[in-house]
Amino acid sequence: MKVAALKSPGGLDKLVIDTRAEPHAGPGEVLVRVRASSLNFHDFAVVAGMIRTPDGRIPMSDGSGDVVAVGAGVTRFKAGDRVLSTFFPGWVGGPPSLSRLSGVPGDHADGFAAEYVAMPAEAFTRLPAGWSHQQAATLPCAALTAWRALMVEARIQPGDIVLTQGTGGVSIFAVQFAKAAGAMVIATSSSDEKLERLKALGADHLINYRSTPEWGQAAAALTGGRGVDLVVEIGGPGTLTQSIHASRIGGHISLIGVLTGVSGEVPTALAMTKNVAIKGITVGSHDAQEDMIAAIDANGLQPVIDRVFPLDEIAQAFMHQASQTHFGKICLEI
Repeated sequence: MKVAALKSPGGLDKLVIDTRAEPHAGPGEVLVRVRASSLNFHDFAVVAGMIRTPDGRIPMSDGSGDVVAVGAGVTRFKAGDRVLSTFFPGWVGGPPSLSRLSGVPGDHADGFAAEYVAMPAEAFTRLPAGWSHQQAATLPCAALTAWRALMVEARIQPGDIVLTQGTGGVSIFAVQFAKAAGAMVIATSSSDEKLERLKALGADHLINYRSTPEWGQAAAALTGGRGVDLVVEIGGPGTLTQSIHASRIGGHISLIGVLTGVSGEVPTALAMTKNVAIKGITVGSHDAQEDMIAAIDANGLQPVIDRVFPLDEIAQAFMHQASQTHFGKICLEI
């Protein structure tokens, strides 16, 4: 079978198209013909060498495909079923734990940049009704991260105010989920063109953070000074101060990204004064993914896909991601 593999120590020039033996479904496993994957920042960190993996690792955490065979004891799926991967194969439900946050495809184990994978049946869910494999492949990391931030941790309600940052996959899904839940959305970006596209997705207020560096105060002003209920925090240390300024007293910040670094100064006195809750988010569980898919079925939400690349052009796909010119998810057709 054809795969994309990463040679150590990583780098886009270390991605090679290779041939491996086709796996077989063991007890409790399903053999899946992978049809699509999608790019996340985590995948970029792996292929760029920021996250070290063994030589020859097959990258990509997300995958959607067709079951071609099932191993002994599998009753959840049958041959012909269309299935979608989970980011943490061992996290079925409940709170996160060290054991549940292990086994990430494309990082801790070989991932979905391959024509076939054999994995435990519990590592998959169904697809949203009527969705293509490319559409479904956008969900396991980016969409579920946004879902957990909004619906599982912050538990937003109709009428709440949500602030999103940028136009990456998590942020766009956050806008879509927030609007489906009846919330107001304040969206930020450095591009007026991308802000207009967020407006078309339902964002109520737009802030260009390049022309408005104190965007946290600007967001709070849009709420009449009260502040927002939830910030979907993608940037990390470089944006956290403004996120705290934007938050209401008793507000919630879902800390998801580290695009501006992995450490930095935090205005602890301001966070304390505002009684703000800052909660780290690392994707979500199998049960949360099933809940998200049920909500997608009920609301008719559609993902935003920027471009689709064939597996042979996986390096070019990551170059496109690195250019930051995309809007929405970048997919691989496998």
